Amino acid sequence: MFNFLKKNKNQISIKSSFEGEVVDITKVSDKMFSSKMIGDGVAVIPSSAKAVAPCDGEITQIFPTNHAFGITSKEGLEILVHIGIDTVELKGEGFKRILEAGTSVKKGDVIIEVDLEYIKSRGKDTITPIIVTNMDKVESIDKNLQNIENVMNITLKK
Repeated sequence: MFNFLKKNKNQISIKSSFEGEVVDITKVSDKMFSSKMIGDGVAVIPSSAKAVAPCDGEITQIFPTNHAFGITSKEGLEILVHIGIDTVELKGEGFKRILEAGTSVKKGDVIIEVDLEYIKSRGKDTITPIIVTNMDKVESIDKNLQNIENVMNITLKK
């Protein structure tokens, strides 16, 4: 009778990793992301300097240059946050790691601080894809580009 009160265990809400303008993944200039070759998701044009966890989970990877990180939710969903385009070329300049791989995080925990002005001054685009990389686990993605607190509702396959 009160099933509507139960949270669907097959759904995960994804937060934007930055404050800013959320856009469809197809708007990213890098074809690797816009063609959904790596997976599906959204992108954000950051207006804040703090990259946060998009969901509860564990940081499974932080690239040595700190320009990207991966999180795995307790349900097994894998999310890649790639800060900027071609920012790996900055060799870590403009990025400050706050947490390490292996750390459990809650949605909104700061993982990396970013100097957006430095990145822009080096001619790099700061647009940040937030990608589900294991789409084989996903039944559907409902995107909401208007709400940074809930940019994607992902329904997992049963």
